[in-house]
Amino acid sequence: MNNIRALILTEYGGPSAIKISSIEAPTAGEGQVLVRVQAAGVNGLDWKVREGYVRDAFPLQLPTVLGIELAGVVEAVGAGITQLRKGDRVMGPRGGLGAYADLVAVDEANLTLMPDSLSFLDAAALPVASVAAWQSLNFAGSVQAGQRILIHGAAGGLGGFAVQYAHQAGAVVFATTLEAHADYVRGLGADHVIAYDKEQFEASARDIDLVLDYVGGEVLNRSWSVLAEDGVIVSTASPAIQANTPAGRRGLWFMNTPDAARLQSIAEDVAHGRLQSKVNAVVRFDELPEAIERNRTQPQIGKTVVNFSL
Repeated sequence: MNNIRALILTEYGGPSAIKISSIEAPTAGEGQVLVRVQAAGVNGLDWKVREGYVRDAFPLQLPTVLGIELAGVVEAVGAGITQLRKGDRVMGPRGGLGAYADLVAVDEANLTLMPDSLSFLDAAALPVASVAAWQSLNFAGSVQAGQRILIHGAAGGLGGFAVQYAHQAGAVVFATTLEAHADYVRGLGADHVIAYDKEQFEASARDIDLVLDYVGGEVLNRSWSVLAEDGVIVSTASPAIQANTPAGRRGLWFMNTPDAARLQSIAEDVAHGRLQSKVNAVVRFDELPEAIERNRTQPQIGKTVVNFSL
């Protein structure tokens, strides 16, 4: 079988630790389909894996292919496939790393059919952020109307969906973002938008029932002070949160899991305008290393997506 392009992490480190290489094309194993990737989403996890920040949570054998979500066309099916067929347009998380390649073997259970009206670029922005936002929002218990929820990183892929879900549930939504992104976050349904480049969130966020930490670092450390007595912080950015939770406080580390049924519902909501999904930038495959670095250094609205046909 012919070789394919793939974005390879060769060692932990900075931008030079990843490179585009030629690898042997995979085959579909039992319960898997082979997807010809048309587009893939760029995520913060890409550079966190690259830098080695989450090596304990995600132990890897290097070199390895990066990328965690994709949209494409089923090219072949393995044994035991019951739902998908060759030619189907599909979307989903890889269920681990490996989405930044022309052909990817994916468990059928991770994939869902794309709505007809959704493009590959729009579909590639959904599988991880949209489902992880839902799961993390409800991880400590189902969101209730009237709850006070603080969402850090509200303009990004995760944060943008979390703001919408929390608003739809009737929560009082506090959201931190750059001042330049404030109107966008307000349009998603945030009740109180806090421009972190102009003010500290502690000045206006009080008695918070749930903090969604999509940023980590100092932002997490400062968030304990705004919690209500029985409040909780759920973090996707700080694997060591539970070990570092202050006495008398509650902090949870969240890792998303594939949920094809939830993704299907979300994709239909996006296709019919009931949810907003923002693709902020589209890049070529050869621009992926730079796009991953920009994700680390330049906070942005929505998602960056790589177009495999460019």
